[in-house]
Amino acid sequence: MAARDKFHEAVKQGLIKEKWVITHDPLNLKFGEYDQVQIDLAAERVLGAQKDGEKIAVEIKSFLNDSAIVDFHTALGQFLNYRLVLEKNEPQRILFLAVPVYAYDSFFQRELPKAIIRQYGLKLIVYDPEEEVITQWIN
Repeated sequence: MAARDKFHEAVKQGLIKEKWVITHDPLNLKFGEYDQVQIDLAAERVLGAQKDGEKIAVEIKSFLNDSAIVDFHTALGQFLNYRLVLEKNEPQRILFLAVPVYAYDSFFQRELPKAIIRQYGLKLIVYDPEEEVITQWIN
């Protein structure tokens, strides 16, 4: 089992507070004969009379290392790999990268991360690790 991010429970609780049902913790997906990925969380939310709910997968990052750009490189690589595997296995599920509010308000406001997010179409969940709430959804 892969190591969980320090703020795994904070994001999980934040999603539950927004009425998401955690369906997988983690979500394991195979790709081909030899490869497997493990995305931190999968959740679903039924909207109104909609039979099939909205489905998401969430990769959680803490950005606690000395270099935010190194953390971002790792997160981006995982995100792109996971998105490709999701498109093959569960195309209805949308992948989000969960980042703490302190990283979003500083590092993610710089030009390079903003350009990369636009270029690769990253979807973000911004969370407050202390309050265990989702502060922003960025599509």
